[in-house]
Amino acid sequence: QVHLVESGGGSVQAGGSLRLSCAGSGYDFRRTCMGWFRKSPGKEREGVASVDYYGSLRYADSVKGRFTISKDIAKSTLYLQMNSLKPEDSDLYYCAVDPRYSTCGTFGDSRWISAYWGQGTQVTVSA
Repeated sequence: QVHLVESGGGSVQAGGSLRLSCAGSGYDFRRTCMGWFRKSPGKEREGVASVDYYGSLRYADSVKGRFTISKDIAKSTLYLQMNSLKPEDSDLYYCAVDPRYSTCGTFGDSRWISAYWGQGTQVTVSA
């Protein structure tokens, strides 16, 4: 059974940094497409970053140059390093994995609908 546990959220001032973690189990971590999404009430879910088995990365334009997605296969943990945070980055952040695929589609790909999702971790950035 796939199990995802996110951590690392919190409150920071604008310009600060946070690192989110997503510990995964119950699937082949190494061969799986994985990503980070965020959502606030009243807003559409937004893809933030993804990484696939081959190491291909994808980032939302709004976070390019500030956020970095990475994975530690030995620890079965996905990370999102967030630097130069802005108030508009405040959101509930979710990790998602899709063990059916080694490559990731775009953030809007319908495959993400049936992916496995974590419980979310809150990020709040104050001005």
